[in-house]
Amino acid sequence: MTQAAFLDQPPESATLTDYDRAHMKLYLRLLDAATDGAAWQEAVSVLFGIDPDQNPERARHIHDSHLARARWMTEHGYRLLAHERPKS
Repeated sequence: MTQAAFLDQPPESATLTDYDRAHMKLYLRLLDAATDGAAWQEAVSVLFGIDPDQNPERARHIHDSHLARARWMTEHGYRLLAHERPKS
């Protein structure tokens, strides 16, 4: 994944966003990494292509904000996704 493919923080919304839909795979990979006990530094390096040693505050923010949104998807967003009509 390239740096241009994501924002520093996903949009905050009580509904699904186009950003959520576009980053579903990223969210799942973040959740898997967290479940597997991967260090956030490794996850941000692999999934976002960011060197956490160069800008640790930004790297941590990107990781944590996207992981929080991924967790929101598991608690709320999936219901909204399940009720969406397929596009023709």
